[in-house]
Amino acid sequence: MSANPFDFKTVLLAKHAQHVVLIHFPIALFTVGAAFDFLAQRTKRPVLAACAYYNLTGAAITALPALITGIVAWQWALEGQRLKGILLMHMVLGCVSSAMIWVAWFIHMRTQRKPGWLLPGYRLTIEAAAVSIVALTGHLGGFLSGVNAPS
Repeated sequence: MSANPFDFKTVLLAKHAQHVVLIHFPIALFTVGAAFDFLAQRTKRPVLAACAYYNLTGAAITALPALITGIVAWQWALEGQRLKGILLMHMVLGCVSSAMIWVAWFIHMRTQRKPGWLLPGYRLTIEAAAVSIVALTGHLGGFLSGVNAPS
């Protein structure tokens, strides 16, 4: 007998489902925010810089529940087992990804609050590194969920 996909009890109480659903928001928002920021730098269009800022804000906000649900999934689904292998790398890179998303957002937020300040050029390096780390983290998460598992 299979589970009913419309049973809210099944959806809300699945041992790792919340993390698997929530993680897509910070990944998408941050990646798009970084892309807008690169385009804003290249084209010097303020509207693209504003889009980057709001996407990075959304990414920073949604990174927290994604991180929390990842820790809860580890504690609940794996009963707090010692982390090792891919799960350890995924957890460490998830924490690093979250921190880098917050750093990128903080740079933009600080500049938004100071009229006349320009965004520092080093932020693009931070954002490029963060996109790479976020992608690697998601790739490892795909192995853990079975999406990227060998056939």
